[in-house]
Amino acid sequence: MYAEERQQEILTALREDGRVAVSDLSQRFDVTMETIRRDLDALDRLGLVTRVHGGAIPRRTEDVEPDLPTRLATNTDSKRRIALAASRFLPNTPNASVIVDAGSTTVEIVPHLDGKGLRVVTNALAVAEAALGIDTAGVELLPGHLRGLTYAAVGVDTVRALTRLHPDVAVLGCNGMGPDGFTTPDPDEAAAKSAMVAGAGRRVMLADSSKIDVTQFVVFAELSDIDVLVTDRGLSDSPVHLFEESGIEVVRA
Repeated sequence: MYAEERQQEILTALREDGRVAVSDLSQRFDVTMETIRRDLDALDRLGLVTRVHGGAIPRRTEDVEPDLPTRLATNTDSKRRIALAASRFLPNTPNASVIVDAGSTTVEIVPHLDGKGLRVVTNALAVAEAALGIDTAGVELLPGHLRGLTYAAVGVDTVRALTRLHPDVAVLGCNGMGPDGFTTPDPDEAAAKSAMVAGAGRRVMLADSSKIDVTQFVVFAELSDIDVLVTDRGLSDSPVHLFEESGIEVVRA
């Protein structure tokens, strides 16, 4: 079993039982307690659980959102597989446009933009910096004020600029997903994401399975707003059916 799959099952157990113990999980998955501790530490860094002595409890809604450097160091192999699988949904026409949302998974799409002759637009400082090192038709960083946790440009100027754009593809990220749609904690980031969704020809969401059944403060996209969801193999069949019934093509990388 992949670490991401095991961590998804840990989250399911946590939702059902309200608390998980390292010793119980070690026996359940037939792995060492140290492996389970690493799993719980990774989920804690993602903001999905709160580590306590001997195990973990659900994350309280008032707990702090993890910053970008923390998320960049978490589940990196899974995020790279997701980005590789998502690359087939990028435009193939030179001078086509792609907008890349802020996030630790979306930034992994940047190497796959190299040499395609695409015009790249982003509100993410990390994406813009990475894109400057590859062959593109140009990189445009949207205006706005930078949010410290995510290094994303947000605010009135960002949304105003986005309303004038109609990119061929939007590559998006989220902090939570489920029956109510795709969510994020910050209203300003939600407004920017919603504007990206509204203007794009095709909307491709990149989200690992740890985001399932996580509901953050603001819904920025309904299920019907998204064309493709690229996730990992830890996402179970039940939510896949939910997304597919809403017209989303689901790819498990």
